Amino acid sequence: MAHDVFITSLGKFLPGEPITNEQMEDYLGRVRGKPSRARARVLSQNGITQRHYAIDREQRTVLRNWDLAVNAIQDALSRSPITLGEMDLLVTATTQGDLVLPGFASQVHRALGGPACEVASLHGICSSGMQALRAAALQVSGGEAKRAVVCASELVSRLLKARHYEEVTADDSVPFEAEFLRWMLSDGAAAAVVQDRPHPTRLSLKVEWMDIRSHANRHELNMYVGARYTPEGGFGPTWLDQPSVTEAAAQGAFNIKQDIRRLESLVALGVDGFFALMDQGLLRPDEVDWFCIHYSSHYFKKPIVDLLGRGGVRIPEEKWFTNLSTRGNTGCASIFLMLEELVNEGRARPGQRIYCMVPESGGFITCHALLTVVGPERAATPSFESADELGPLPLSPRADGEPVREQLVRELTHVWVDFESRLQQVPILDKLRRGVFTVEDYRELLVNMRQQVVEGSRWIARAASSITAEHLALRSSFIRHARDEHRDYEMLEGHYVSVGGTHEAITRAPKNIGSEALSAWMFHRASQENPFDLLGAMFIIEGLGSRVARRWGTAIREQLRLEDEQVRFFLYHGDNDATHLDRLDGALGSGILTPELAARIVKTAKVTARLYLLQLEELGNV
Repeated sequence: MAHDVFITSLGKFLPGEPITNEQMEDYLGRVRGKPSRARARVLSQNGITQRHYAIDREQRTVLRNWDLAVNAIQDALSRSPITLGEMDLLVTATTQGDLVLPGFASQVHRALGGPACEVASLHGICSSGMQALRAAALQVSGGEAKRAVVCASELVSRLLKARHYEEVTADDSVPFEAEFLRWMLSDGAAAAVVQDRPHPTRLSLKVEWMDIRSHANRHELNMYVGARYTPEGGFGPTWLDQPSVTEAAAQGAFNIKQDIRRLESLVALGVDGFFALMDQGLLRPDEVDWFCIHYSSHYFKKPIVDLLGRGGVRIPEEKWFTNLSTRGNTGCASIFLMLEELVNEGRARPGQRIYCMVPESGGFITCHALLTVVGPERAATPSFESADELGPLPLSPRADGEPVREQLVRELTHVWVDFESRLQQVPILDKLRRGVFTVEDYRELLVNMRQQVVEGSRWIARAASSITAEHLALRSSFIRHARDEHRDYEMLEGHYVSVGGTHEAITRAPKNIGSEALSAWMFHRASQENPFDLLGAMFIIEGLGSRVARRWGTAIREQLRLEDEQVRFFLYHGDNDATHLDRLDGALGSGILTPELAARIVKTAKVTARLYLLQLEELGNV
């Protein structure tokens, strides 16, 4: 790798409840209503005790393959330093997508959402997951991408339904080469986030090297769908060459098949690649802590062990890791599911090395990789949502016999609760909550907040100028408020420069589209005569200061290891905005409140809250 590449998070999705060996035919169906004669034999050899299917007992598809992929990606992102909106590359792997066309990555991207980004679809069988990881790793290593998402997903149960086999044979027999795969394969998906830096608070896996080689030039394709292998050798007409899809189905073109007699050759190819990597000095078995070798059946472990032993490699049993028995053979997702369990269930430790091998019988492809477990750069910070750290709600109801005011406080409380819950879903604040906030995030937040703060004192001053003579006391209150805050933006500029930005960059940065909308709304309301409904806007903005600003500042300081002076804006407003709310209380008690004004205050609070969220959601979108 030209530059360091890290798997910073792993996620999985296994559809439905685990299905035992005894339940398999309840889901896949019995061919012509009769139990399989091969099932017990195959299961006794492969060692799989449970698996997952995305079909139900009536053989109906419950979830599509892209659904499995999306769920796995979302699980990975929930542990990741990045958000979906920051993804700049999506690479997917599968044996069979939901649609013949377009590529599976496009199918997943449509279901997943997120930003416009580069996509790549790796189509194959077991090896395609490793191919997808390598494709993403090379892009990140070369600087073409910084935040890649890789997903390997399999939904093979659709191919294993009894009705597909009944279409082919007129009697009760099913060729073993077709039937045994019914008891070998299962559904599931796993995903990884790949970046150019490790996770700040969790374990990461550094990609040391990857080696992928096809031997299809010397071996016949062995696991296939779409044609029949003829007795004379080679493939007969493919399903597209048949007169009709119905005739192709009758010929068995859609049944997945494999010649198990040739799998011993695949074992030899995988072990030969292992020895070649040793000879190149890339692999030192005694320095490896975990050996994650994908095999379709526990039957193949002994041949692998025997061949390695003949070459002088003896792997202690405690270093082998597989979850084949509990996850089943999920094809290209299998190696990711192994890594996910090692990392997310606490088995991996910083400094350990993980060797991965995936041999694929379909195209006789061998994949090898070496990963190093990297510890976090900093300890995880405690949640900043503790109730005892929260400031008071922006307004507290009073038992003072003022029904209009009491109703207003109740309605504003509803607005605030909704606003605060939505704040937690804003991507940049979600990163802060999860402890994965970066210096780059802080700089972007400062740039966009400065725009709102600069405009804040201006719209308050505009509102003061729109207040008529009979309300001079309130005009004076607005003016004092504008005076108190008109230079707060200078603190933000200082913070920005202190964390690596330039003064020119922050002062010349344009407003994002959310800030444009918020500013336009504020000036529109401030230009109306006696715009007292802006008390609803102050309720939202000053409430942020009094209730959450200190939490944000403390979390940013701890996660980025900053000094108080570098987050002073947030700490200051956390300590002083309660005074500003007292002015809001005073304005409401000045005699101006009517049912009509109360309704306008609530409306303005709702609009301001939504637009404030929008400016945080649209950071950088100018």
